[in-house]
Amino acid sequence: MARRALILLEGHRSIGLLYVKAAQRLGLDPITLSADPAQYDYLAAERLEAVRVDTDNLDALIRECSRLLATFDIAGITGFSGLDESIYATVGKLCRHFDVPGPNPESIERCCDKFVQRQLLAEAGVPMPAYRLAADATEVESSATEIGLPVIVKPALGSGSCGVRLCRNVDELGEHTAHLLAGEPTRGSSPRILVEEFAQGPHYSAHIMGNEVVGITATDFSLPPHFVVRESIFPAPLTDDDYKHITDVTLSCLPALGLGWGPTNIEFRWTKRGPVVIEVNPRLPGGIIPRVTQLGYGVDLVAEHIKLVIGEEWDLRRRHSQTAVAQFLLPDRDGILDWIDGDSRAAAIPGVAEVKFYVEPKTPIVRKSDSRDYIGHVIAASPTVARTKAILQHAVDLIGWSITPFPAVGEQEQSAAPHVRAPAQIAPSKR
Repeated sequence: MARRALILLEGHRSIGLLYVKAAQRLGLDPITLSADPAQYDYLAAERLEAVRVDTDNLDALIRECSRLLATFDIAGITGFSGLDESIYATVGKLCRHFDVPGPNPESIERCCDKFVQRQLLAEAGVPMPAYRLAADATEVESSATEIGLPVIVKPALGSGSCGVRLCRNVDELGEHTAHLLAGEPTRGSSPRILVEEFAQGPHYSAHIMGNEVVGITATDFSLPPHFVVRESIFPAPLTDDDYKHITDVTLSCLPALGLGWGPTNIEFRWTKRGPVVIEVNPRLPGGIIPRVTQLGYGVDLVAEHIKLVIGEEWDLRRRHSQTAVAQFLLPDRDGILDWIDGDSRAAAIPGVAEVKFYVEPKTPIVRKSDSRDYIGHVIAASPTVARTKAILQHAVDLIGWSITPFPAVGEQEQSAAPHVRAPAQIAPSKR
């Protein structure tokens, strides 16, 4: 009998290994198809099967999957996005070709275009910020004038908060517009820029599987003008009425966009009008969300998604209820990371569930003002928000690092003094 394989298009820095491990627990052989398998460290570390193939070429993917059918029974196909979420549409097309469960590729493509997404949600009466689409600096400026500063300016295509900025005045607007227009055109087309009203208020994300809201996360960001997640709390501390309000808006988004199969992640701001939709992502959220959901409710989003992908029955029932809080480690300058430590001390604190560093010493740190800036995270869990936050802060205080700034033009390298974030009770001079 042929072995059952789970085909994974590309990999993922934060949740790729979770999918691999969950697939193996379900008796599947995970096989990664990637344009560059070497970029995913866990593939080599776990000695996993990976095939180099152009994942932008549907015909090449079909040929490779057909070749694998000689050895494996393809139980299911899914994948991950890097900075281009079109991979999910490709997943849907592959699933359709090989007659296995999968998302509707047309719905995914419509959803990944943020302007088209906005249009469809507006037609369905979903509450949203005011928005305009612009193709050049003149249109960006006129759109911002119509909406009124401050505005959010971002690419119409993309993910991970890349290129998203709050523009508070004309100078910031012009600077960021020039930055976006100077970038690479997306998929061979001219740059398309979305200009949106700045919806002010607490940020929440609803995590959906199929047509069921699994839970809601509260998110805190670093200081404007960029939106880099600093802390996440699951479940969000909401009243029953507020939870229902967000859930109702969430479920109205799915039919408007033709979604409702598999995972969806919807971001909100709670404004004076109540919850308004910032973005709908037709995928499972990356980063720490699957981990905090499992800590908070005992629901393994990754494993349950794979069950859906291979046609098995899932189970989203809550096993327990506690509060999980995650904090990301963010550098405050560019340079060379000299050292980073404290992970073992932090992990030893009761209530700390996970401490992870994404970088190693001698790594160049070049901040992008988006999710690529993270150098690690710490997650804690306990029965209450206050207790969990106290545990988390204690753990984070034990972590330290040193970054030597890049020398300025014409500056001698040895003149750049390192900046040290000292762990509690450990003086940098003792290193």
